[in-house]
Amino acid sequence: MSIPQSFIQELLARIDVVDVVGRYVPLKKGGANFMGLCPFHGEKSPSFSVSPTKQFYHCFGCGKNGNAIRFLMEHTGMGFIEAVNDLAGQVGMVVPQEDISPQERERQAAAKVKQATLNDVLERAGNAYRSQLKEHAHAVQYLKQRGVSGSISSKYGLGYAPPGWRNLASVFPEYDDPQLQESGLVIVGEDEDKRYDRFRDRIMFPIRDVKGMCIGFGGRVLGDEKPKYLNSPETPLFHKGRELYGLFEARDALRSMGYVLVTEGYMDVVALAQLGFPNAVATLGTACTNDHVQKLFRFTESVVFSFDGDSAGRRAAHKALEAALPHATDTRSIKFLFLPSEHDPDSFIREHGSDAFARHVANALPLNDFLIESASVECDLGQAQGRAKLSSQARPLWNLLPDGAFKRLVLGELADKIQIDTRELSELWTQAEAQEKRYQRGASKPAPSYDAAPPASSMPPDWVSEYAPSNHSAPYGERWQGNSSGRGEWKSDWKSDWKGKGKFGRKEQRPPMPGGPRVAPSTAPDQATRLLLSQMAFMERLDNDDLDTLVHQPAPHGPLFAWIESQFQENGPQAWAVLKERIASTEHAHFALQLMNGPHGHPEGEKEEQFQELRNILGPMMAERIGTLATEALKTYMANPSDTAAKVRYQSLIERRNRLLAAPTSSGN
Repeated sequence: MSIPQSFIQELLARIDVVDVVGRYVPLKKGGANFMGLCPFHGEKSPSFSVSPTKQFYHCFGCGKNGNAIRFLMEHTGMGFIEAVNDLAGQVGMVVPQEDISPQERERQAAAKVKQATLNDVLERAGNAYRSQLKEHAHAVQYLKQRGVSGSISSKYGLGYAPPGWRNLASVFPEYDDPQLQESGLVIVGEDEDKRYDRFRDRIMFPIRDVKGMCIGFGGRVLGDEKPKYLNSPETPLFHKGRELYGLFEARDALRSMGYVLVTEGYMDVVALAQLGFPNAVATLGTACTNDHVQKLFRFTESVVFSFDGDSAGRRAAHKALEAALPHATDTRSIKFLFLPSEHDPDSFIREHGSDAFARHVANALPLNDFLIESASVECDLGQAQGRAKLSSQARPLWNLLPDGAFKRLVLGELADKIQIDTRELSELWTQAEAQEKRYQRGASKPAPSYDAAPPASSMPPDWVSEYAPSNHSAPYGERWQGNSSGRGEWKSDWKSDWKGKGKFGRKEQRPPMPGGPRVAPSTAPDQATRLLLSQMAFMERLDNDDLDTLVHQPAPHGPLFAWIESQFQENGPQAWAVLKERIASTEHAHFALQLMNGPHGHPEGEKEEQFQELRNILGPMMAERIGTLATEALKTYMANPSDTAAKVRYQSLIERRNRLLAAPTSSGN
């Protein structure tokens, strides 16, 4: 869907960013601007400024900035389209859509009306449940026994569904309204005349989306009846594989405490909030999914999964591991906390105290350790066969990791456990994957190997000179090291200190290049530009560090990346056909069209493969950017040794850069 730029500009002209930010952040007038504590990082003195004249917010501490649309996206986790719709609804504007058929526009309008109606139905039910809680002393007593105070109960909107089959009939006079069934509040039997409330004699937990709207409920019995927990069914609003209980309530705490604690039940979340850990969320009766993890990383860079130490808890943890691995970039932290089998977080804190629980969280099992532990199940590492089994079980888990320094480090740790050289392990896994692919294709002949440099006789005369760094930029991630006779090999060249490798950790070399007209090589920034122009939706999955790296690339790439970001902020994801028209009148037109119309234009492959390629490109680019910032910080400190902030920043940047560049010492590079 594409939204006209003129509409975005008109919307931002009607919206007051002070009002938008003020709904989430307490602001005080300070000169021409408004000031408050930054919602994006923990701080004790206000450094977050909102300008009513510029309609812009900026934090002088963490650097976050943007307009009202950007604030909603950053603070609430909304997508661009969702944020625009939210703001437009506040001022009574209807969002136009350029590239959509009348039928689809009508369908979307109907879906929006239905969503609003179902939200209203659920909100009314939630109000009724909260009223019922006040009238049933035994339900209030149950919460008190669990240590839940009135303030926490109010914050999470807890209620009570009393016994009886049709209590909601007093709330909704038209009890046969289909929307009651569609929202999951009422069950309709095979005989249409038999209707009854889904939730009866249960403590009610409203499930809210990131905007705070009620999209479903969870109900817990007061005794030991089964099922203990009951969720709303799948509805147009509620998909349990995507939603997390307590995320709306925990947003501010996630930023101030620096991590999110993922638990297994509603009561865990509420009890932890009561006991000083308001940064807890819970999955909704289902295993942790990729969508869950992706949503969490919109709000924090650190996730701690908390599970019971029994076999069921270990199985749940393994599911969470598989969901988390694709998101384990070099700058994120993922840990696994296992409590004694007789405890859940609530009981553990009550018995041992908050400090003991905080220590357990700090000492939780890092992702790499849990990956190795999971892969080592039923492996006797004292025997060669056991270590071989570990290799077999570890490979599919390791393959889920995104390329980067962390993935290489894990490869080194696994190689140590298996007692094999890192390079040998990488080659074994590469061969195993190639065999699997040949088997899947039904191929009978082995795939060609390019372990040797291409012979000079098979190379075009201009092969070396065409790709020599002195003449052109090297193909992204590679350079040719050789002489004019054609002898040599392709080597990774992600800057001098980036130890680039192929997909499985070893350096890959190019096959002989076919003859024909010479084609200008593609650089890493070139390919990143093509990927973002052809798949602009990838912008939604990039964080501020990624964007900072891109826009600070030398011209012409950096200014073009800045233009792409501005288009995304103003209009959301757009197809290349739309971008092509928009860029035609800009200074970027010639360069962008040259990239997209050339032989490498419009990258092929599955969308996820293309995104992974973009991530692979961004790693070394980000390392170089961080190195530049570190140099600037060092110069500042050297010019003024009393500037301790510059020293701390320099040390922090160097540590971060080293993590990106780190590689196993046994890799042979």
